[in-house]
Amino acid sequence: MSDPMAMYQDEATRRAFIGKAKAVYQQLQGTLEPAHNGEIVVIEPESGEHFLGKTLGQANNAAFAKFPDSWVYFVRIGEAEAAVPLKTW
Repeated sequence: MSDPMAMYQDEATRRAFIGKAKAVYQQLQGTLEPAHNGEIVVIEPESGEHFLGKTLGQANNAAFAKFPDSWVYFVRIGEAEAAVPLKTW
């Protein structure tokens, strides 16, 4: 994302980001569920890359190694409504 503040300031940017991430999750759903239910997947929507972890921290660390300080989408596998866009830390 070229303007990191846009996620905070622009609802349309946030919605578009989430929409892309949800589309990637839907593509991955068949391979992630049910084998990884309860784990966390981090999705980088622009590339479609994803990272798994048993915890939020593990998933973040995997994503951070490739996408430091980048906006990504965290999803609890099997509970797609338990999702949030955050910057890797």
